[in-house]
Amino acid sequence: MAATVEELYRNYGILADAKDNLSQHKDAYQVILDGVKGGPKEKRLAAQFIPKFFSSFPELADAAINAQLDLCEDEDVSIRRQAIKELPRFAAGENLPRVADILTQLLQTDDSAEFNQVNTALISIFKIDAKGTLGGLFSQILHGEDIVRERAIKFLSTKLKTMPEDVMTKEVEDHIFTETKKVLEDVTGEEFVLLMRILSGLKNLQTVSGRQQLVELVVEQAFLEQALNPADADAVDRLLQCTRQALPLFSKNVHSTRFVTYFSDHVLPNLSTLTSPVAELDIQLEVLKLLAEMSPFCGDMEKLENNLKMLFEKLLEFMPLPPEEGEHGENAANEEPKLQFSYVECLLFSFHQLGKKMPDFLIDKIDADKLKDFKIRLQYFARGLQVYIRQLRVALQGKTGEALKTDENKIKVVALKITNNINVLIKDLFHNPPSYKSTVTLSWKPVQREAAAVGEKRPPGDDVGTGTTVKKLAPALPRRDARQIYNPPSGKYSGTIGNFPYEQRGGFRGGRGRGFGGRGNRSRGRIY
Repeated sequence: MAATVEELYRNYGILADAKDNLSQHKDAYQVILDGVKGGPKEKRLAAQFIPKFFSSFPELADAAINAQLDLCEDEDVSIRRQAIKELPRFAAGENLPRVADILTQLLQTDDSAEFNQVNTALISIFKIDAKGTLGGLFSQILHGEDIVRERAIKFLSTKLKTMPEDVMTKEVEDHIFTETKKVLEDVTGEEFVLLMRILSGLKNLQTVSGRQQLVELVVEQAFLEQALNPADADAVDRLLQCTRQALPLFSKNVHSTRFVTYFSDHVLPNLSTLTSPVAELDIQLEVLKLLAEMSPFCGDMEKLENNLKMLFEKLLEFMPLPPEEGEHGENAANEEPKLQFSYVECLLFSFHQLGKKMPDFLIDKIDADKLKDFKIRLQYFARGLQVYIRQLRVALQGKTGEALKTDENKIKVVALKITNNINVLIKDLFHNPPSYKSTVTLSWKPVQREAAAVGEKRPPGDDVGTGTTVKKLAPALPRRDARQIYNPPSGKYSGTIGNFPYEQRGGFRGGRGRGFGGRGNRSRGRIY
């Protein structure tokens, strides 16, 4: 039978006056519990009165929590908010994981104020007992509805970093790591990114051994033990997502060797046939950028010579030979070859980084005719490069501040970075023997203070190479023809001036049901 407003107030008075004899008034507390069966006024009172005396009646704990939960599911949003606001008062001892589980389920609400109330309540009990709260959160992540799972993961990815250090103890962080590994057995691409963000933010994993553990997790997700099917957009997407998550973890002590090896063995040979997971994404350039960023952190490779040969062959593909001349020195071809600077910057940088590990590669591992062909391509590319560098400098001369922020000038600034980088790398390769000592910052990466000072200075002389090899090749392509043989690359920079245009898209095509997973134990019925 539902209690009236008057009965609720009367029994509240009995309990309030009882003081040390509260436990003797079980019937009065039961009347307050019955208030959830009344109208809106009774329910609002019950939402406030039930938690106030909850701790004094342990034998009615289940009934009290269930009564409050009924109010959390009421049709009246104001009653739900009041009930949710009071839920943390039930979070004591063995009841806390249950309250955390309930609050996690309530994250599915579409009411913004109610959603914020749930978040506040979860944060409140997290500070009381982090492990207990994590138990409720991970229980729903592993076994709850998709919408609850999604929001629970997002809660962890955004709120954990705001928790004080005395809450985020080593024991708590170890628990998060253990539970997250369970979740990673079956995830979508978007979930994977969020979970890696959670783990990467843990203080415990900021050490070299911690970052190595994270790399191992990514390797497991990336399926590096399997050959890549270039026609499978989901498989390509998986590799891109995993590589992006691994990139920030690499260092001189945490190596990228397995990823670089996989790219050399399975990705570069299929570069032209890769299926892009997103229509507007230049998948070839995206892959080459990732490879370039990983290459400085590559350790010892079992098949270094083979990997260098693959990079060398790809460089030949993107570095054209000079067009044949007609009888009177004119261009015999109707069109000039396109000079694809963005691709060449990535390939040259990767080749330059790995070449340091085998500095005699171009001398001892490439036959003389092929090396001569390579240097002719380099020379031709370098001539077009010089023309474009001069054009860019003229276009940007005197421009500062707001003038450099226009889309057109942003593209030109990045183009100048790209061409300067290629210029430096080609010079190194023209040394006899080839040198691998120069340092450049990839055009899409933030420039370090030292690098910026160098980048702003005009290189000493426009002509590429100071060795005798360059000077001997020069007559084959007279300087007066340089402008005629070069066409600035149309569309090669637009849309790619920032860092990975696709990086923030997150998720795999089709959402849950595609992409990551495939490891069995699909308790939640996912296809993958």
